[in-house]
Order: sequence, then C-alpha cells, then structure tokens
Amino acid sequence: MIYINIKELLKEKGKTKYWLIKNMEGSYQSISHMMNNETTGIKFETIEKLCKLLECTPNELFKFK
Repeated sequence: MIYINIKELLKEKGKTKYWLIKNMEGSYQSISHMMNNETTGIKFETIEKLCKLLECTPNELFKFK
C-alpha cells in the first residue's frame, strides 16, 4: 500500500497540521484526509505544492508498505 508521509515530515520540520492547512490554502477536511491516508487520489499540482512546503522530494512524501 502506498501512503502519504505528511505527519512524519511535519514532525521532522517542527510544523503543525494547522500550518500546513494555512499554507496549502486547501480545506481542513481534504488535508486531514491526506494526512490520515483516507484519499484515493492526489493531483500532481498538490504533490508539487506539498514537496515545496515540506522541502522534500516525492520519494520522501510517499512510502510503500
């Protein structure tokens, strides 16, 4: 299963979910779904924005378990 590693990356950067929501300019619900791996798809635009904000690569953003 592929999952989004947002929680771990936020922790490493010393940032909160609320910081991410504010900077992503998205809805609380959609970002919470991503953080809890309750989403079935994600746009490339969103991946790019997450990588820029979290200063990571797509390889670091996604994990395979």
